[in-house]
Amino acid sequence: MSETAKLTYAGQTYELPIIEGSEGERAVDISRLRADTGLITLDIGYGNTGSCTSTITFMNGEEGILRYRGIPVEQLAEHSSFVETAYLLIHGELPNQKELNRFSILLNDASLVHEDLKIFYSNFPRLSHPMGILSSMVNALRSFYPELQTLEEEIDMTVTRLLSKVRTMAAMSYKMSRGHTVVYPRPDLSYCANFLNMMFDSPVRPYEVDDVLAEALNIFWILHADHEQNCSTSAVRMVGSGRVNLYAAISAGIAALWGPLHGGANQSVVEMLQDIDASGRGFQHYVDRAKDRNDPFRLMGFGHRVYKAYDPRAKIIKAMCDRVLAKLKISDPLLDLAKELEAVALKDAYFIDHNLYPNVDFYSGIILRAMGIPTNMFTVMFAIGRLPGWIAQWKESMDDPNWRLCRPRQIYTGPRETNYVPIEERP
Repeated sequence: MSETAKLTYAGQTYELPIIEGSEGERAVDISRLRADTGLITLDIGYGNTGSCTSTITFMNGEEGILRYRGIPVEQLAEHSSFVETAYLLIHGELPNQKELNRFSILLNDASLVHEDLKIFYSNFPRLSHPMGILSSMVNALRSFYPELQTLEEEIDMTVTRLLSKVRTMAAMSYKMSRGHTVVYPRPDLSYCANFLNMMFDSPVRPYEVDDVLAEALNIFWILHADHEQNCSTSAVRMVGSGRVNLYAAISAGIAALWGPLHGGANQSVVEMLQDIDASGRGFQHYVDRAKDRNDPFRLMGFGHRVYKAYDPRAKIIKAMCDRVLAKLKISDPLLDLAKELEAVALKDAYFIDHNLYPNVDFYSGIILRAMGIPTNMFTVMFAIGRLPGWIAQWKESMDDPNWRLCRPRQIYTGPRETNYVPIEERP
């Protein structure tokens, strides 16, 4: 008999199955709890609730482990490309050379977007946030490409099309928001180099892609490609459980990522640095405030809800950050301020004792700023990187024969039955 957990309630004992994952993670299966006992569990924020089983990503926050399909993210960042990592996440295994070549060719062939999309872009107000535009435009793709979604080969085409077009759409939104000429993708450039060229090339000032910046973007996107069942990934799975099309599910993920507590954290880091610099008080004043329990201020980019050890992604991107800053020889007071805060956090006992290490958002914000990416595009950059993970999670849930329409429960705490009072009788 398999191991169980026992729950005693109202004089009866119920045995709940224990589920164990391949890495030793254990869970109490409560799928029949309400049917058998009339009870539900209450777990606000789902911090202790598993919504699915998955073969995609494993993370252990206590030990600082992150693996895609079993491969440590450190190895992928060192040896892989974002395109290869995307293939790994979506298809479940690393491609051979023929498969990788075909995938790369498909990405190149699908990189152009329908010219009619420009009409959509031109009608957004100029101050619209790029994340709102991207979410809307991804949803709109369903109207331009309504076929597919049935056979496996057709789903692969839809997935490849979305992966390719999202970077073109993101660069297009940036160019059009500035009133600049749209730059079209080039088949001779890699996925990352192509994006940089579409962002920064112009007829007046031709852009030459720097290999260090292309590598930095490649690593940035690999490190953000998936991160288990976070807010936006759970949104993709939950919306997808209604059997909506892929575009609608990904659009929901983009909207969820937009928030400052999730994908917007790297933007919040730079905005915090700007506020500290503008105040003229120096960084130590804000370090002291962050250590004061009675002060609501906190330093953005330090600590992580899941990682209690050093975020493995932060170690990788910190090294890349140093390379980018050294290559560009940038003189930026915000970058100097970031280095001072980093030095404090790595040696101050308070930060060490509370596991407040600089996280991936801290360094990614610095890298993106150094590369010339505008602050309001930071979360868009995150979204492009997270896209393979969202697609993989959506695809896995669609293929799961046990997957059900997501329908969380609640504990109602409002008023009990109350009679309607006609308006003329109300005080």
